[in-house]
Amino acid sequence: MGCRERAAKSDLLRIVARGDECVPDPRGTLPGRGAYVHPAVNCLELAVRRRAFPRALRTQRALDTAELRKTLEATP
Repeated sequence: MGCRERAAKSDLLRIVARGDECVPDPRGTLPGRGAYVHPAVNCLELAVRRRAFPRALRTQRALDTAELRKTLEATP
């Protein structure tokens, strides 16, 4: 979604909308529509810049990605 590079599903991180924020779903079990990004901050930044999350998750409002960014920065 962010960098638009193809990868295996197991190499990507699933993101779902919970209220007004994007949350990671590493196990892929949360309900709702999901979007996939590489688990890297630069891929997340590209997705945010392109406003890809509201479009992919089919929401009418902007979504907060602060917690998602903290999670990606904490993973090695």
